[in-house]
Amino acid sequence: MKKGVLLLTVLVLAILAPGILFAQAQAEESSKGPVSIEFWTTETQSDRMATIQVLVDTFMALNPDIAINVIPVDENDLSTQAQTAKATGALPALFEGPAETVVSFGTQNMLDTVSATKIIKGIGVDRFYSGPLKVLETTTKDQYYALPYHGWVQGIWYRADWFKEAGLAAPTTWEDILAAAKYFYKPEQNQYGILVGTLPESYTEQCFTPIAMSNEAALFNADKKLIFNSPEMKEAVTYYAELAKYNPPGPQTWRARDYYLQGKMAMFFYSTYIMDDLAVQDAAAGSLTGENFKDLKGSSFDPDLVNNTEIASLVSHKVPAGYGTVVALGLFNQTDKAKTAAAMKFVEYLYTQNAYITFLHMAPGGMNPMLKEIATNPRFQNDPSGLFKRYGQKKMGEIIGGLENIKTFSIVDGVRIEAASEITAKQIIPQMLYKVTQENMPVDSAMSWAEAEMKKIIK
Repeated sequence: MKKGVLLLTVLVLAILAPGILFAQAQAEESSKGPVSIEFWTTETQSDRMATIQVLVDTFMALNPDIAINVIPVDENDLSTQAQTAKATGALPALFEGPAETVVSFGTQNMLDTVSATKIIKGIGVDRFYSGPLKVLETTTKDQYYALPYHGWVQGIWYRADWFKEAGLAAPTTWEDILAAAKYFYKPEQNQYGILVGTLPESYTEQCFTPIAMSNEAALFNADKKLIFNSPEMKEAVTYYAELAKYNPPGPQTWRARDYYLQGKMAMFFYSTYIMDDLAVQDAAAGSLTGENFKDLKGSSFDPDLVNNTEIASLVSHKVPAGYGTVVALGLFNQTDKAKTAAAMKFVEYLYTQNAYITFLHMAPGGMNPMLKEIATNPRFQNDPSGLFKRYGQKKMGEIIGGLENIKTFSIVDGVRIEAASEITAKQIIPQMLYKVTQENMPVDSAMSWAEAEMKKIIK
């Protein structure tokens, strides 16, 4: 009798044990509270942080089992702080940062590329612009270091009304760009044909990159062999030096956009961050004074300038090439799978229409969507400052569409070249262009100098 009772007790316990253990696990999990993750963002300005916090608070209200702590990190400090966090085992689950930094993390095996790729494929690869995806693709095809989230497109902004009156073609090819630069260069009238960077800084490389790549010039081949000192690159450097002759006087940087906004320049290389300066009087104010250049006396805001301006987002010679910058959302490797799952859920939320557009509207023109359908979305077009309405849906689609063809020296035939990013960081190419355009160093000599500097980095 007692033996039977004992057996029955054992059977009941065996049946109930899984439920008891599950209830205990639930109680333990409940006592722990929600899964807590950190989100590092390089949008450190107070107004942008406030917007991001609103998005986070909304997400947490919808997902009470997840808590997100937003941490601002200066873009220039992102790599250092990540290395420190890695050393202490305290990497955040999620971060936002420039693509070059993201790829650097990826090559150091710091990123959860499996989860990032899963989210991209869940959203739909075809919904993204292809250029940004290529920038973030790993050495394995269709696998990605992180997700492209926003960015800007560079192009040649030009006076379409001047070009039409002169009967000139849009500045999209080497020949047409140079012809227009020469035609509109009238220094005796304080008017200049073009603006390309000639100081040893990043703006100069940004101007030069699409020109070089349109001539199929590269720093490395797919075998990661340095091929910088090539006939194609020499042609590009020579052409760039020729364009620089039609600049405003002196070594120049982006600041010389003032000439364009004051009606003294036909075209200039610039990112989409110029959009509000062209369309909004308050934004243009800093470029309408006589403080920055002695030969500019200042001028009033031209409300028709935005309508008279077009952008050529591609430079064509042997092939078409564009340039832009991508900011990505990346997931750092985590030992706690719950943190990874929480980060993935938040990333998916950030791509939902309302959340995505709210984020992008923090910097209209500077933050452009990586999903094609957002570019012409009526809500995206209706930004708080009314900027996009001044351009119109068609022009906005054309401007952002430049993301489809952005290229970089860091990727060759789908192969990621880490040393190319280091060369950019050391500003070797801008230094070379400064030597050619400002110090009159022969192109061959300047290229030999640059090649020697690049070899030091490779070693």
